[in-house]
Amino acid sequence: MDENRPISWGLCSAGKICNDFTLALNSLPQSEHKVVAVAARDLSRAKSFAESHSIPKFYASYDDIASDTEIDIVYIGAIHTTHYDLTMKMLSAGKHVLCEKPLGVNLDETTKMVAFAKEKKLFLMEAVWSRCFPAYKKAKEIISSGIIGDVRFCHATFGSHFDFPLPRIERKDMAGGSLLDIGIYAVQFAQFAYEDETPISQQTNGSLLESGVDADANILLKYSNNRSASVSCSVKTFLSNEGSIHGTKGYIKIGPFFWCPTTVEVFDKHDKVDTFHYKLPQLPDKGKYNFRNSVGLQYEAMEVRRCLLNGWTESPLHRGADVIKIAQILHQARMDIGYDLPQDNISRDPTTTI
Repeated sequence: MDENRPISWGLCSAGKICNDFTLALNSLPQSEHKVVAVAARDLSRAKSFAESHSIPKFYASYDDIASDTEIDIVYIGAIHTTHYDLTMKMLSAGKHVLCEKPLGVNLDETTKMVAFAKEKKLFLMEAVWSRCFPAYKKAKEIISSGIIGDVRFCHATFGSHFDFPLPRIERKDMAGGSLLDIGIYAVQFAQFAYEDETPISQQTNGSLLESGVDADANILLKYSNNRSASVSCSVKTFLSNEGSIHGTKGYIKIGPFFWCPTTVEVFDKHDKVDTFHYKLPQLPDKGKYNFRNSVGLQYEAMEVRRCLLNGWTESPLHRGADVIKIAQILHQARMDIGYDLPQDNISRDPTTTI
């Protein structure tokens, strides 16, 4: 890709997260990023979104995004259950893809998407924006330095009491529940702490909503050399929403809100010895974000541009193999607590797209 021109983005969906990602893109230099088209199933929504964000083209069909030759990469912000079909459609059309988490609703979908992107030699990234924050880079540096010793334990919690009714959380046909919506952040944090190693074993307990999706889940992961991690998520309970990584000499705390953090605290044994603060990028002059620290989506967009300019088909911060390992953990956790999805009984055909 030519470094002297901006990346041209197309958007699948005109929902809340697409609003936030577009605001983040529009806050970056126009010489690096531009949004050229948005599609939604409702043309009026696509038109309204385009007008509010000064996007020149809007469509009522995702097929139009796939066939738009001006678009380099597609950001998929639609509901979980559409991720597989939309990602495969865009890859089939020769587009690079940044897809919101979870990339797939189960292990089968995720594995096939990653494999198909490799086959097509196209960039694919699951939008775990956490990995792109400066605080994560600093945490990695601290761990590598040996300041906290050998990492032995990791802990992360993500939970709130969601305001119901909330279809995208409650409904099984939307692949709702805590694990796939917010638990993925806690799991990726544990994987981050252990350099994306495959766990030796896992145990999960939790509870289900009446709809059959999980209300909360607690996962204990065991890694090599008797190292472990404990992660929890809930859509019914307020948790501390902190992440910590513990070693033989001390530990670090990442937060507040470990999935979009601005602070890293370093402890020698139990005494705090250092704190690193990272100011978020400047908010845009117009528009309103829907989610906490969403201006930090700029970091993710910058990482995508870095990868495309280097000709990479995956980000070293969150590789395809890493995505599959997280999907495996989430899939097993769902099975352990009795949360099954219709997609679990389907073997997806990667040659067929919507």
